Amino acid sequence: MSTPQVVVHRDKELMARAAAARLITRIVDAQASRGAASVVLTGGRNGNALLAALAESPARDAVDWARLDVWWGDERFLPDGDPERNVTQAATLLDAVPLDPARVHPMAASDGPYGSDVEAAAEAYAAELAAAAGPGDHGRVPAFDVLMLGVGPDTHVASLFPEHPAVRERTRTVVGVHGSPKPPPTRISLTLPAICAAHEVWLLAAGEDKAGAVALALSAPGELQAPASGARGLSRTLWLLDRSAATKLPRDLYPPASS
Repeated sequence: MSTPQVVVHRDKELMARAAAARLITRIVDAQASRGAASVVLTGGRNGNALLAALAESPARDAVDWARLDVWWGDERFLPDGDPERNVTQAATLLDAVPLDPARVHPMAASDGPYGSDVEAAAEAYAAELAAAAGPGDHGRVPAFDVLMLGVGPDTHVASLFPEHPAVRERTRTVVGVHGSPKPPPTRISLTLPAICAAHEVWLLAAGEDKAGAVALALSAPGELQAPASGARGLSRTLWLLDRSAATKLPRDLYPPASS
């Protein structure tokens, strides 16, 4: 696993624009080398700000959107079209670029083909990931080029919460989450083994309310106490922060140029 790198931006708006530009470059590079690319999106205020910046970026046309696979790290198990679902919130980007619908992979809704059976929905997503994995990939998921995660004030990532059963999972790649401490209580989430199979993992945090979580996770207490500390990419782990989220970090942890 890679060692975390920290980049701090002046404010959350600059962070979103810079992350969008960084993502465009990473996708274009992957498509140039392999012909296609794959990313895992995240919701929340920082993930959605990044997607909005990506949709508005003049450089977005450098991406061959028809050769991009889009996945999600977690989802609220709510009816299709519910405004709280990550895929609904991602419409800012999904409606703005010419993606191939067959390469967009949302997690099932609670009124979808599996009804209220969140475990069946999780198993179906795991099967979809396994079908997309190639012989050179690590385990039963594709080797995502970039997997993005928002960091919660309690250090949760995706729907993996501190001391919660899902964060302890080591066998399955996708799980149904019951009794989430953050509503809604029922969710679908990638597990840490699936997350850590990505080439690059980017963790996004902006705002003073995230400062404690960032400092705790980067002190490496272990993923049971701080799930974000266990989210690492095979080749790169990148923490993208604004100054407010970095206020509790030692100043020598990131270079002056990053701010």
